[in-house]
Amino acid sequence: MSEIKIPISELHFFYSKSSGPGGQKVNKTNTKVSLIWDVNKSTSLSKAVKERFIHKFTSRIQLDGTLQITSQRFRSQARNTTDCTEKLHKMVNSVLRPPKKRRPTRPTKSSVEKRLQQKKAHSDKKKSRQKV
Repeated sequence: MSEIKIPISELHFFYSKSSGPGGQKVNKTNTKVSLIWDVNKSTSLSKAVKERFIHKFTSRIQLDGTLQITSQRFRSQARNTTDCTEKLHKMVNSVLRPPKKRRPTRPTKSSVEKRLQQKKAHSDKKKSRQKV
């Protein structure tokens, strides 16, 4: 499958002050980045991929159908912005391929015989401890 590209026009970035310990310029710069993306209105995802995305990340998608990703790992706004977009990229790539269907299998003949022999040995051990 080809890689999906989400247009920048679908992404909305908001900036705010980061939490954490203080220091110089702590109350002056808005380095925390919040990325908001409306999953339902997105035109870059196919219907199947969108359904898998919504199913997998239900707990992260809000009631109005938007996904919010925040980043405050770095001290610069630009690095936090790229971090948010990378997080979104990883989330979308995790649902690109449909999951493999489980094919039911049967135990081998030898494993069934081995299990029955172990059960018989355990049963005989218990029987030998009983009173006559």
